[in-house]
Amino acid sequence: MDTEAELLPVSVITGFLGSGKTTLLNRLLQHPGMAKTAVVINEFGEIGLDNDLVESADEDIVLMSSGCLCCTIRGELVDTLRGLYVKRAKGDVPPFERLVIETTGLADPAPILHSLMADPVLSSRFRLDGVITTVDAVNGAGTLDNHFESVKQAAVADRIIVTKSDLAEATDMTGLGARLRGLNPGAEQLPVSFGDISPDLLFEAGLYNPESKTLDVARWLREEAYGDDDHHGHGHDHGHDHDHDHDHDHDHQDVNRHDERIRAFCMTIDTPLPWNNVATWLELLANYRGEDMLRVKGILNVEESEMPIVVHGVQHLFHPPVQLDAWPSADRRSRVVFITRDMDEDTVRGMLDALADARNVKVV
Repeated sequence: MDTEAELLPVSVITGFLGSGKTTLLNRLLQHPGMAKTAVVINEFGEIGLDNDLVESADEDIVLMSSGCLCCTIRGELVDTLRGLYVKRAKGDVPPFERLVIETTGLADPAPILHSLMADPVLSSRFRLDGVITTVDAVNGAGTLDNHFESVKQAAVADRIIVTKSDLAEATDMTGLGARLRGLNPGAEQLPVSFGDISPDLLFEAGLYNPESKTLDVARWLREEAYGDDDHHGHGHDHGHDHDHDHDHDHDHQDVNRHDERIRAFCMTIDTPLPWNNVATWLELLANYRGEDMLRVKGILNVEESEMPIVVHGVQHLFHPPVQLDAWPSADRRSRVVFITRDMDEDTVRGMLDALADARNVKVV
């Protein structure tokens, strides 16, 4: 994990059209707390850079007075990130310590996450810190109703920034907040007006906590948000009930609303598992239901290791499992957070149970 900690953290800012990504990013670029941050965007013109805040510009790189630099995507994102890292290594750009990618024009953040996880060059230099999703407080409910892309953006987020909160009615904010919690109980919701928010509230959502120089599994999983009904991870029931109640207030006739396809739950497994069972289970889920597994995070107790194993997946792609140096607490149970589409906990657990039955291993 020492190597993991040394990798540069990457945060992805996503959100549907008109949800306030540009306003948020423009304010962030002016914040002194963004010093030593590199921001990768589609075009400079889209965020309306204030010329008074620009210290220098060189081709596709702009250095801001706050200390951060902006880089325009040229061709493939992978090529841009590789090139930016090379410039950092050569001293051609300031030695940034964080990378932020803004997904203007890219409705689905999954391809970016896949690039960070799968490209051998990027994965050896960068680590995913978290996904930040902007949701419009005024139009967000309608956007969620009409565009599944926006639902997916909220479902995979680590932080949800509720923009234009100054323009929304209190009842609308309450209803939208409940709906977003039903989609993604583990994501912290932060109301924002005019994009004004401290960078400290947006970043450091990953497994590694640079302030304490330790791994913070509890903060990363946020399993308590999914409920703890009977130690078997029926957190989905809690999240669904929350959203179900809101349905009656919001639009009880819309039984096909996109939210109804999303399930968020935390599976808890009391006994250690054979690693082969775990690997086969995740591989089967990725191969056969990968498109429906929006995000998976977990800490596992496996028979072959006294130390826990951390897994992290986005749809069909999983980051290589990481063995921790120690258990973060006295709790030795496996806990896996799932956010899925058209797939409930019984289906996910049933696949694991079937593998256990094949080896006469009881999963409780």
